[in-house]
Amino acid sequence: MTTRFAWWPRLPLFMNDKPKSPWGNGGGGDDGPRNPWSVPPGRKPGGGKPSALDEFLRRARGPGGPGGGNGGGGGFPGLPSGANSRSLWLIGGGLIVVLWAAFTSIHPIAPQQRGVVTFFGSYSGTLEPGINFTLPAPVATVTKIDVQEIRTEDFPEGGSAQNLMLTGDQNIVDLAYAVRWDIVDPQNFHYQIKDARGTVRATAESAMRAIVATVTLNQAITGGRVDIEQRAQQLMQQILDEYRSGVRVQSVAINKADPPASVIDDFKLVSAAQQKAQSDQNVARTYEQQVTARAQAEAQQFDLYYTQYKLAPEVTRRRMYYETMEAVLAKNNKTIVDSGGVVPYLPLRNRPGTSATPPAPVVAGGQ
Repeated sequence: MTTRFAWWPRLPLFMNDKPKSPWGNGGGGDDGPRNPWSVPPGRKPGGGKPSALDEFLRRARGPGGPGGGNGGGGGFPGLPSGANSRSLWLIGGGLIVVLWAAFTSIHPIAPQQRGVVTFFGSYSGTLEPGINFTLPAPVATVTKIDVQEIRTEDFPEGGSAQNLMLTGDQNIVDLAYAVRWDIVDPQNFHYQIKDARGTVRATAESAMRAIVATVTLNQAITGGRVDIEQRAQQLMQQILDEYRSGVRVQSVAINKADPPASVIDDFKLVSAAQQKAQSDQNVARTYEQQVTARAQAEAQQFDLYYTQYKLAPEVTRRRMYYETMEAVLAKNNKTIVDSGGVVPYLPLRNRPGTSATPPAPVVAGGQ
């Protein structure tokens, strides 16, 4: 419960020379109720010793008001003058100083925060989580920095515009990626870089363009994304460490890697042609492997024959001759026989134009 002084709202009433009282017109007549603030009947105005109420009103009106006299000091009506006024000002100033020192000396640090302390503008230390005490401001100041928050930067910002980059084979790729980073050193983060977000974005843009310039378009849009992400993260961290920025790059993720929108239809045709060429090359390689395997088998067979030939030349020569003639003559319709003492060959197969029905046998003893 708070207690307030009740005479402050009535201060304008006390300062009014001619108050309009509900007790009447303030005269000494008998018409109406008598004004309690007027001089009683039978007493001269100004005569006698002033009452405590008159003394209070005189002090409340101040030296410039009616009946204030020439003594006292202070320009605010209603406040004590002289030594009492100076004492009140000193007490009020002391309270303000005490409150200011209390509010600027006690620093609660959350678990995810660190406090960077400066002593007259110079680095003094880093506050850990908990309740910490320092000298009051402006002698010592504390800047709280969140070291556990993961910041994310999208390229291009907003995700709607194109982000064109030149590849190593003189092609253009539209690349969209995201960089996640946090703060690992609050001191360097607070003192070494002025615009942390701008520095991270500029570093990421520079590192990604440098890495994409060393790869081909096919690597950028197909299976080379993981390698590009890892190399870009390493280059970013190296640059930021050289700046002593206190920033740690968590990851780099490529969200989109496509040709420019103006040539994407033609690029699809080129990709289809490249895929067909790759397929034809695979077929040719398969045929090459088959022919090579067949030739190697024949060469091994020849080596085997040569080994047998060295052991028995005459027998091997005759055997090879017979096998060769058998393979050649197996496809012919002619039969070659020796003419000496051989019954003439009778063609048993039917010739064109002849009947396939054999003649009727002649029965013995018939008519």
